[in-house]
Amino acid sequence: MANPAVDGELWAEFHRVVNMTSRELEDWLRTRDAGPEAEPLPDEAGPPTGHQVLSVLRKRRSDVDDRDADVMRKVVDRVLSERRDDLEPTAGQAHWRHRLMSLGHDPLKPA
Repeated sequence: MANPAVDGELWAEFHRVVNMTSRELEDWLRTRDAGPEAEPLPDEAGPPTGHQVLSVLRKRRSDVDDRDADVMRKVVDRVLSERRDDLEPTAGQAHWRHRLMSLGHDPLKPA
């Protein structure tokens, strides 16, 4: 049975907004934090919210807990506050794109 904290609307909206696969997000988080001298351990690369999104992407809806639901709401709100609702591919400054990608949303990826 699905977690009551994660209704069908939130589940669908999260997966619409987070348009990167878990593999794409994991690769991006590692790439984002890699530097010329060193890079963090794979499980430590990227911001905490990116790791939380990655965790949710790897779960079935029935396994999502209340903390995951809070992350899902936060990510949906943050992405939609920086994008149009239609989420059509949009070019922008690299910093803006990279910030959204760290949340699992690539603004250049087709909706």
